[in-house]
Amino acid sequence: MNLLSPTIIKGLLAKYETRPSKGLGQNFLIDARVLEKIIEASDIKNTDVILEVGPGVGTLTQELAKKAGQVIAIEKDETMVKILNEVLAVQNVKNVKIVNDDILKIEKLEKFKNYKVIANIPYYLTSPLIRKFLEAEKQPDFMVLMIQKEVAQRICALPNAQGKQKMSLLAVSVQFYADAKIISYVSKNCFYPAPKIDSAIIKITPHINNDRGGVSPDLFFKIVKAGFSHPRKQLGSNLSGALKLDRSQTEKWLLDNNIKPIQRAETLSVGDWIKLASSLF
Repeated sequence: MNLLSPTIIKGLLAKYETRPSKGLGQNFLIDARVLEKIIEASDIKNTDVILEVGPGVGTLTQELAKKAGQVIAIEKDETMVKILNEVLAVQNVKNVKIVNDDILKIEKLEKFKNYKVIANIPYYLTSPLIRKFLEAEKQPDFMVLMIQKEVAQRICALPNAQGKQKMSLLAVSVQFYADAKIISYVSKNCFYPAPKIDSAIIKITPHINNDRGGVSPDLFFKIVKAGFSHPRKQLGSNLSGALKLDRSQTEKWLLDNNIKPIQRAETLSVGDWIKLASSLF
């Protein structure tokens, strides 16, 4: 059963009288080279527990199962669960546990011990899913995800990057918790049905033993959200307005941290935001 073949995928979907759901972002990978890149970036060991979100018909699932100790496949679509069960049975795959659930509604990730997240995720899930895993008490060792190309570029943005994606609330949110790098870009033609935009494989690795300067995430993000409240406005105005601070105090706070009040939020690094949070008067 070659699940990289659109014909096979169409046949499975027809058997269960279903079609790819746009609402659930179901675009199935049909390119072997891209599949190999995901597996290579994931550095899977035979003792690993892999958490796969949105396995669909099981193209990636089978490859993960060949290398990992166990794969936990979380699929929201009941019909896809039936298809996945059939595919795994035909291929005699024994080390996959299928969970019919919405990943965003699973409250405690702590039950997944020493796990990695590897998935071709629906685009609409990207930000909430990454946030869920990075904010979890038990973070994954790393995540290798197929996501929208532009979102991957935004996540990996740097301050004042000329001609590239600028720092955003999303970039700061991810980089506060983890290192992120783009592994490869993927053409929309590598999927069935083809989405309207290209994708990227991104690897996100949580920081190890990073106390972030002793700053609490709640305070950190309160300040960052204030700074990005009006992206085109200057930091002095945004911070004093959103945090209800005296303008002169705000400007002194910024200058004490070598940040000009006329700068915009996109020009600050994660380190700059941490300094601001740790020195808030």
